[in-house]
Amino acid sequence: MSSWISRWRILAAALIMAVVPAAWVAAQDQQPSQQPAARQARFAFVIGNDNYQGAQLPTAAQDAALMGDTLKAAGFEVTGARNLDQDTLRASFREFAQKVATAGPGTVAAVYLNGYALQLEGDNYLVPPGAQVQRDSDLALNALRIDDFTRTLGGLQGVASVVILDLAYESPFAKQGQPLSPGLSMEEPEGTMLLAYNAQPGAFAPQPAPPYGAYAQALAEIIREGGLPLNDIFDRARLRVSELTKGAQIPWHASAIQEPIILLQRKDNAPVATITPQRMQEIRTRPIEGMSADQAYAAALARDTLAGYQEFLRRYPNSAYARNVRGILAARREAQTWQRALSQNTPNAFWTYLKRYPSGPHAGDARRRLARLRAEAAPPPQFQEPQFDVEPPPQEEVDYFAQRSPRQFFEQVEMPRSDYYAPPPPNYWRPPPPPVIEQDYDYYLPSTGAVEPEWVERPGYVIEPEVPIYRDAPRERSIVPYVAIPAALAAGIVAGRIISRNQRRNVQPGFAPPPPRYVPPVHRPRPVQVNRPGPVNPGFTRQPVVRGFAPRPVGQPGLQPQRQPQQGFQ
Repeated sequence: MSSWISRWRILAAALIMAVVPAAWVAAQDQQPSQQPAARQARFAFVIGNDNYQGAQLPTAAQDAALMGDTLKAAGFEVTGARNLDQDTLRASFREFAQKVATAGPGTVAAVYLNGYALQLEGDNYLVPPGAQVQRDSDLALNALRIDDFTRTLGGLQGVASVVILDLAYESPFAKQGQPLSPGLSMEEPEGTMLLAYNAQPGAFAPQPAPPYGAYAQALAEIIREGGLPLNDIFDRARLRVSELTKGAQIPWHASAIQEPIILLQRKDNAPVATITPQRMQEIRTRPIEGMSADQAYAAALARDTLAGYQEFLRRYPNSAYARNVRGILAARREAQTWQRALSQNTPNAFWTYLKRYPSGPHAGDARRRLARLRAEAAPPPQFQEPQFDVEPPPQEEVDYFAQRSPRQFFEQVEMPRSDYYAPPPPNYWRPPPPPVIEQDYDYYLPSTGAVEPEWVERPGYVIEPEVPIYRDAPRERSIVPYVAIPAALAAGIVAGRIISRNQRRNVQPGFAPPPPRYVPPVHRPRPVQVNRPGPVNPGFTRQPVVRGFAPRPVGQPGLQPQRQPQQGFQ
């Protein structure tokens, strides 16, 4: 009897093991998923520096505002500011990096910097407004090394980091002493990072003209088309910027991101996409030999490789685009050669660079490095050249650097009438009018008030980050919604160390406004279904929502400012 009961128990257990999992799986298939497969938090840090004494950048603040609104539309929590000094900018970025690190592995970080930058010995430096940079030795003391930012982000365990440097503008800094190399130095992206420049390494972008710079406008347009992975967005942006500037500005980017990250996805009612990911793949792989000159030039720009530019010149050496392609090819080969010399960091490596480019843009940097290594500036008659994976330049490129400055690399040409460019059609989103920049508020980024296209939305797996709220901060009617400012900036304003021009005119010595009361965020569970509002109807005006910390207005000298009643932000 006992053996018969044992056999039934074994059989019953087997039936339960077979039936219960199948029933559980069937029940799960009938229920909607309670949460997406991978929840993703997104954080952005946006800086626009336009108030350089004697060398103002006319669109830096507007470009930063446009990029801030673009990233917010894609689900990023955006922290941003204008014209931060060196210490506040460093502290603000440290705060941002800590926020990204705390958010955990399912995080995407984006950094957008607009202003002036210089390169020295392979490092790029952001020059804050008010910095005194007369010569190369001033950079380490009075500017911020961008590599410190990128290495910090590269060490974080997030999904991806995107660093956008809209900085390659010719500046009035470091005109004394040995000349510096032009533009930005080529770098390898750290970890899972995409690193993007508004111009080719070693070249300048033309001075931007209002209302927006070409690079920020192109990114804002293409991101809002939706559906393109990150790498395709920046490939498209290179073509769009070339079109907007008639070939005078060619952006560059390098990516170590493997996942196909989508910033904005397209809805079912979206119009026909101008260029799909499949179309971008065709542009990159189709042989140039069978293309027209217009299509070949667009394809070479989309690929942005030495091999692609060389293939174009072999097929169309006398085309209207050949001069620009030769400039790109010369700048790219020289930048890669300098990067290889830096990576080896030996006298033989720097002597090899000087042998190939005796008048090259980085000749001064090579001699600085040789002096640091206690080596002679001139190479000996016989020395062992290291192996570089970059071919030596032809003589025409050596002469190119001896006869031309970087601003002469590219000339304006009529851009190809190729469908590879595919600019946004008239019914697509266009940048809004630029925001009014309140000059009395030096440190705040306004919103552009852009209305997002109705056919795109942030992916459903992007979570809403909880944002701290500052209370007791007055709202100025003349100020449209600000991008939230860093806590380091708010602390500096409260302490009286950072004051606006308006406050500098009116504030009493030693006076500091009372600190804001910090209210921790309320953590609420994310609903399963989120009904997003449709497009704004014509004639309907949304009430502005002010976020961040705004300065308390100060009265006339000798009078105490009136304290406003406590109130939170809407």
